[in-house]
Amino acid sequence: MLPLIKRKVGETMVRTMTIDDYDEVYALWMSIHGFGIRSIDDTKEGVEMFLKRNPTTSAVDVEDGKIVGAILCGHDGRRACLYHVCVSEKYRMHGIGKKMVEFCCEQLKKEKINKVCLNAFVTNTVGNKFWQKMGWTLRTDLNYYDFALNEDNLTIFNK
Repeated sequence: MLPLIKRKVGETMVRTMTIDDYDEVYALWMSIHGFGIRSIDDTKEGVEMFLKRNPTTSAVDVEDGKIVGAILCGHDGRRACLYHVCVSEKYRMHGIGKKMVEFCCEQLKKEKINKVCLNAFVTNTVGNKFWQKMGWTLRTDLNYYDFALNEDNLTIFNK
């Protein structure tokens, strides 16, 4: 088990994500066991397009000069979605995920967005436990469908 990093109570280092953060964010994604990366959407070019469409709503948490948490957050003018919510394994259980989610939600409220959703893989026990603890509602009243417009945009999971 990785050692936990102590944080000062109430300390927050959450800020808006920019494309300059990409290399560190990508390295964070690659460090997390079971994390799913899209072969096209999660390239630097794909993330740059996403951030240009949503310049204020994504977040990173910086500790000791390095990014230890990240969320891609965007909206269509009506509903927002969180993607790739993650915290480095050794920085977990210190409120970083909660602070980043709160940051994103505050940014969305400024843009008059009233609802936010996310997808969590059923096998992601850590993530699902986090969302339940945060008070998010697991929807059982609808079916989720998607359709691949580009078959080359594959999800690859870290081992």
